Amino acid sequence: MPELISAHTHIILVGSVMMMIMGVALWFFPRAEKNDKKYKPSLILFTYWLMTISTALRFILQIISAFTFLNFIGISISIFSSLQVIAIILFFFAMWGRIRAVGSQFREAKGEKF
Repeated sequence: MPELISAHTHIILVGSVMMMIMGVALWFFPRAEKNDKKYKPSLILFTYWLMTISTALRFILQIISAFTFLNFIGISISIFSSLQVIAIILFFFAMWGRIRAVGSQFREAKGEKF
């Protein structure tokens, strides 16, 4: 049953690996500056819940689609997949101010070119 294989692969790759990458990014990158207006922890929390709920619902619906054929299930799977992509994009948009190389500003101040 290819639907079950796809559901299993998706829950591992998106549900586990991508969310782990997002969590490590929160832990790894330096804190945002106090005056950084783009960094919004509430947006990051929203993307976490959007990702969690859409991943879980896609997984459940994909398992159901392995045993029955209902047209709205395929459409729902596509919608929840799109929500996962939107969550990933929103997460990196919210984190962009924190994503910077540590130490590069010192090398640039000395006149080094990359």
